[in-house]
Amino acid sequence: MQRLKALTWDHPRGFDALAAAARRPELAESGLAIDWDKQPLEGFESHPIADLCARYDLVVLDHPHVGEALEGGCLQPLEDVFDAATIERLRSESIGPSLGSYNFAGLHWALPLDAATQVMALRADLLQAPAPVLWSEVQALSEKTGKVALSLAGPHAALSFLSIAAAFGEPPAMQDPDLLVSRETGMAVYELMAELAARSPLSVRDRNPIGILGHMAEHDDVMLCPLVYGYVNYAAPESGKSIAFHNAPRRAPGGRPGSTLGGTGIGISRRCEVTQALREHLLWLMSADAQIGFIPGHAGQPSRREAWHDAGVNARWGAFYENTADTLEQAYIRPRHNGYIAFQGKASALLREAFLEKAGAAGVIDRLQTLYASHRSVKSGER
Repeated sequence: MQRLKALTWDHPRGFDALAAAARRPELAESGLAIDWDKQPLEGFESHPIADLCARYDLVVLDHPHVGEALEGGCLQPLEDVFDAATIERLRSESIGPSLGSYNFAGLHWALPLDAATQVMALRADLLQAPAPVLWSEVQALSEKTGKVALSLAGPHAALSFLSIAAAFGEPPAMQDPDLLVSRETGMAVYELMAELAARSPLSVRDRNPIGILGHMAEHDDVMLCPLVYGYVNYAAPESGKSIAFHNAPRRAPGGRPGSTLGGTGIGISRRCEVTQALREHLLWLMSADAQIGFIPGHAGQPSRREAWHDAGVNARWGAFYENTADTLEQAYIRPRHNGYIAFQGKASALLREAFLEKAGAAGVIDRLQTLYASHRSVKSGER
């Protein structure tokens, strides 16, 4: 019996389906056992990926870590595990850029188990109107009610900045990997965020996405959060004050719903001995049976496009998937070079401080660009 150690994040969405899959009789019959440990989501940012891979065979990670992982030489590329036809099939079956987000330096470094991106969350019972579509409508609702909250804690101030820039027509560092964003676009994004931050309810200012959604489900002082990572667990119709999820705001009708891709993938560490039983188990996790039935049935959030449009899955989860699929299909992939994770944390702190101090937009954007340049550590062309 081969026994593997595996690590994921401490939330039902990240743990329950993987742990249940490891208990399937078929896995034991194949001669494979997987012991899943879990740690807080923030732990993946504070622990170097190379350290985690030295202790675990399988590691659930977020795609911005792939540059750091490549630098540390701690993951096996999928190309060493699966043939090209299998990888191409997984790419076509995964929603949006889910698999592509783990492609770095010409190779794929994780399987896209879980798909997520920033979307709009709202309390329909409080809004009592159609969901806003444009950022101008979000601004008007904020001014009218004072119940529109920005997600600014941890890395999320920077992630919201990147998303709004994408909605404004300039996905950061996309055309020029050494330029975060132009001064003109950056200033427009900062001024919008500063206005909304000034009216954002203090009750959720220090909360991560899970904390914001949990607060919205229990209290009435937050009516809407325009950009927050979607957690299907809060959309169940029978969960009391359920939260409705919609596409991220756009700058203009028909424009791109600006949103920074999240989600998680399963990386295979260099210490792991890859057997046929492991290959089959990983591919089963990506299969239609697992993604449409098993994973949603165990509090998970699938990455397969077919699951996001499945009528049964959407009926069970308040149309969460169908209502936000367009945003995920067009989600922005943030930079993944070694050093990016540190940048987004420092950039978020810079933005929060600037909002409190009511700092001028031009100076803030210049400081962001300087900070970004100082954390670029790969050759031009690698994102």
